[in-house]
Amino acid sequence: MIVMGILNVTPDSFADGGRHNEFDAAVKRGLEMIAEGVDIIDIGGESTKPGAERVPETEELARVIPVIEALAKHGATMSIDTMRASTAKAAIEAGAQLINDVSGGLADELMLATAAQLNVPYIAMHWRGHSKDMNSRAVYGDVVTDVISELQERISAALDAGISQNNLIIDPGIGFAKDVHHNWEIIDSIDQFVAMGYPVLVGASRKRFLGGDNPDQRENATIALTKRLSGSGIWGVRVHSVKPHKEVLNA
Repeated sequence: MIVMGILNVTPDSFADGGRHNEFDAAVKRGLEMIAEGVDIIDIGGESTKPGAERVPETEELARVIPVIEALAKHGATMSIDTMRASTAKAAIEAGAQLINDVSGGLADELMLATAAQLNVPYIAMHWRGHSKDMNSRAVYGDVVTDVISELQERISAALDAGISQNNLIIDPGIGFAKDVHHNWEIIDSIDQFVAMGYPVLVGASRKRFLGGDNPDQRENATIALTKRLSGSGIWGVRVHSVKPHKEVLNA
């Protein structure tokens, strides 16, 4: 199981906003992750926390491209966390190797075709809308059934756009248009997502459903969740800290 380390080059991300917002701090954290054994560094320049406003494309590019170029010189394996096809293309050209699209291709009609053209691994997350109103969309008949169905639609769209089946990775979208109970139902039924036949990424790190008054207090719960998921057959976890998760998986 791989460990994907989160590197938010943003001032407003929910768990680490502002900590790595400057170029030097972001590169330093990336190098720390490499030293800790990270498998993939997931670099994002736009917060997707509930209520977050979108940033202009130029700002997103200015945040992430220099960091990707710098870490590429150190041999880092990186994904670009973006909903924009143009940012994805620029990031891959700068040295990233995967695209992590929390919208699953819904936010930018050019994304799926761009990912197909770039021929790199593409992570499609379950998504129902932008951060500013996603909480109002957390309405399901049966959350597991509905999320699987909606993910299947994104898989079909990705395949139709020319993305190779071998390049597709899925993410059930913990915390995105889902309440506490929805998140736990998905975790408890993760085997059904694995059974879809694609690598599954789980991004639950420090999210509110884990408890605690602030994100940092949820780190122990995140590590415990990684341990719980270690035998589930998922492909990877997306986390803020790298070393403790690698230690849990290597124990």
